[in-house]
Amino acid sequence: MKKILTIITITSILFYACKKDNPTPEFDEQNLASLSVEFDNIVGGRTFALNNTAVPYTNAKGEKFTISMVQYFISNIQVTTTAGKQYTVPQDSSYFLIKGADKATRFAKVKVPEGDYSKLTFVLGVDSLRSTMPVDKRTGVLDPAMGGGHGGGGMYWGWNSGYIFFKFEGNSEVISDDQQGDPTGKKQFRYHIGGFGGYSAPTINNIKTITVDLNNAGIAKVRKDRQSNIHLFVDLMKFFDGTNSFSIKDRPTVMFSEYSTNIAKNFKDLFTHDHTEN
Repeated sequence: MKKILTIITITSILFYACKKDNPTPEFDEQNLASLSVEFDNIVGGRTFALNNTAVPYTNAKGEKFTISMVQYFISNIQVTTTAGKQYTVPQDSSYFLIKGADKATRFAKVKVPEGDYSKLTFVLGVDSLRSTMPVDKRTGVLDPAMGGGHGGGGMYWGWNSGYIFFKFEGNSEVISDDQQGDPTGKKQFRYHIGGFGGYSAPTINNIKTITVDLNNAGIAKVRKDRQSNIHLFVDLMKFFDGTNSFSIKDRPTVMFSEYSTNIAKNFKDLFTHDHTEN
């Protein structure tokens, strides 16, 4: 009898845990509508442009620079209604690679239940669960073969078995010839920020969850008869001038190193809600 009660108790706990872990029990999964999130790159108060050598950008340190590449992963999108209910987009449909050189990729398009949403949450990077899944579970923009090749822009470290969450490259005259940078002498800065926390042992973890309040610039009123679009500005200047301001001259190259965690803390400063189109 005692054994039977124990089994019943364990079963009840597991049932409760499964029920509790269900992120969207109160939503009608059959009544989905379109929502897009637009990641619009800017640089300070200026329009984003690649290789803008005629009028370079200037950071808070007074360092002039141009941008040759910017790419980053957005994943695990979640929205919250005005009543406080959270809906998590199915993970398989929630990975996007935003490429500065391809304007078509700036839209992350998902399906969510009809409703009024006042909060947007997403991950900048690729979560540890997906990073450690078998390759057949990592398709599309997460395909390591594509990410490691020229087509994907080299967003996967084959030597480190992990994704580069944010790749940012460019040129600046403040980089001296003898600094560790581009061996061709082009005075190139390179920031490849990644690290999901490690598989078999703890390592650098630069996964960042970003939450954006939509109330001030317009909530998303998602309906089947129209497309809602949440327009976010992504200010690349904050990469240098965010919470942890740093100098290009002092740090022209940062990859899988402890200092990358300081830069990753600036990710939350990049995103500002501009407006919502309903």
